[in-house]
This record gives sequence, C-alpha cells and structure tokens, in this order.
Amino acid sequence: MTASPEEVLMSKLFSPFELRSLKIKNRVWLPPMCQYSCAGDGIPVAWHRVHYASRAVGGAGLLLLEATSVLPEGRITNLDCGLWSDKQIKSYEALTNFMKVEGAVPGIQLGHAGRKASTSPPWEGGHPIAPKDRRGWQPLAPSPIPFGPDYATPKKMSEKDIEHAVKAFEDAARRALKAGFEVVEIHSAHGYLLHQFLSPLSNEREDSYGGSLENRMRFPLMVAAAVRKIWPEDKPVFVRISAMDWVRGGWDLAQSIPYCKKLKEIGIDLIDVSSGGLVPDAAIKTSPGFQVPFAETIRREAKIPTTAVGLITEPRQAEDILVTGKADAVFIGRQLLRDPYWPLRAAHELGAEIYWPVAYQRAKY
Repeated sequence: MTASPEEVLMSKLFSPFELRSLKIKNRVWLPPMCQYSCAGDGIPVAWHRVHYASRAVGGAGLLLLEATSVLPEGRITNLDCGLWSDKQIKSYEALTNFMKVEGAVPGIQLGHAGRKASTSPPWEGGHPIAPKDRRGWQPLAPSPIPFGPDYATPKKMSEKDIEHAVKAFEDAARRALKAGFEVVEIHSAHGYLLHQFLSPLSNEREDSYGGSLENRMRFPLMVAAAVRKIWPEDKPVFVRISAMDWVRGGWDLAQSIPYCKKLKEIGIDLIDVSSGGLVPDAAIKTSPGFQVPFAETIRREAKIPTTAVGLITEPRQAEDILVTGKADAVFIGRQLLRDPYWPLRAAHELGAEIYWPVAYQRAKY
C-alpha cells in the first residue's frame, strides 16, 4: 500500500511543517537558484517547466522559484525571470499548477539586483555588461559604489526611486498571487539591492535611509511591510537574509538579529538564512553546514522560524539539523541540482514512508 502525499511519517525531515494555514508536506525544500534561461522578456520557458517539475516529482515539499525581478532594471542578467508586467503572469501558471498536482507548495522569490545588475550569465563569465552595450542598462544602488572592478558605477537612488521600488515589490507580489504561488520570499541577501541598503559597506547615504542601523533597515522593512500587507493573511511570507558579509565593518549577525525581530513584528513568518555576496573578495570559510549556526542563532534570539542552507548534502546531516533545533527546515540547493530525486532517496535512508508518484512505483526503494 502506498502512502498519500498527506500521510508522511517518521523522521523530522519528512514531518509536515505548518505556517499560518499552509501545510507543507515535509522540510526538504528547494531554494531559489537562478537558471538564467528566459528568452529576454522575463518569461519562463520549457527549461523552467522541466526543472521545477522534476523537483516536484522528486518529492521536495516546497519549491521556491528563482530570484524573479520586480523591475526590468532589477535583473541580474537579461535572461532572468520577471514579474514586472501583468503579461508575465500566465507563463507562471503552468509551473504552479504542476507543483500542486505533485503535492509540492509553489513559492517564489522576488528581488532586485541593485548594483549587481546588468551582467552576463555565469557560463559566459558573469562579467558586468556596460550600460552602453545593447544587452546592458544602468544599475541602481543606495550609493554610487560599484560592486567590483569593471562594474558600472550605479546611480544613487532618489527617494522617488525608493518609493517606486517598494511599489514594484508590492505589485510583483500581487502578480505572484494571481499566478498561483502560495509562498512569497523577499530577497534581502547575497549583495542585492535590499542587502546593499543594510550593509554600511555599500550604503553611505546621509539621509533617512543611511547611517544608523535603523535607517539602513528602513527601505527593506518598507518592502517587507508592503508585501505582507497585500499577501493573504492565511499565506506565509519569507525573507532571505545574508547573516554576515564576511568582511570587517560590514553587515553581521549582531545586526541581523534586530533586523529579524523587526521583520517578525511586521508579520514575516520565516527567515531564510544565508550569508555573503555583498563584495567579490570576501573570505568565506566554507564547510558542510557552515551557515547552520547563523540560522540557529536567529531562530533562538529573534524567536522566528528559520531555514538552514549551505553545503547540506546528506540525509542524516539534514535530519540532525532539525532534530537538534538548529532550524525548522532545510534548503537543499546544489545537491538537488545533481539529484532531483534526493528526497526519495533521503526518505529511504531515514526509514520514512513517503508518497511516490504512481508512475514511479515500480522503481521504489
């Protein structure tokens, strides 16, 4: 007899997780990972349908669609996903519908690249593309500080630009809801626009959006409040943060905690904890689960659910993170790129009886 998607048993990793009225069947989640595969109009194509459908069939409980830009100038590359127009809504419906059929919760990450915008995709070198190039455009940022050598100097955002960006996040969230997404995540990490406002290394403003921690948090909190206000009360909103810049004098865990407390006050339901990305030369000490302590500290100090991410590759490693209370769920990134069916294998290794797609029953462990 085969378990249904609702009859998930046994391990912590494969126990359900509830946020507001949403019930996610397990705690193995796909994080947002850019595919850089749109046709140039922000609309997902066949690649995206295969990519996300494979992970839904493979048993992940929540699939967070890659960083989806709220404005054309907020794209990392000209091949990024976008939701800045109502014309883009329908293209996402096939993705969310299939995820739901396979028992996965569809989520989407909304973002703006700020000074890291206008680059080529990784397989072309990921180098900056000058605004004068036909494929490039003028990046925006809190201060006119380039991300790195050869990057264009970004335009300092005016208060009107900031207000426009807040409205763009709100409008994109509204479109995401129409497209069938159940979770929305605000990208406030990895050196992109909201993170740029948070870090004193990239924010040298002298107005109400710069200087003190309160001021540097102002714009990201405005975005969070705007999205939370229009997102349905029964559906959760996540925020992804970089817990630290890995550079002296930058954003760090001590600042992340009050930021997460403020996000919780607004009504944010979960913090997706990562790190780094603000500067190209940060010395990041990586090892299996190296970012898990950040998620654990924020969960304890800010008293808000967190997810752990970063070189989590083995089922028992993931199980241990949850059993010991270091996080509430795990994002399995590169390992799910290597193996879309990692959740099915992990359940077998942990002795959990979970739902298998009926068409795959004959291959069940």
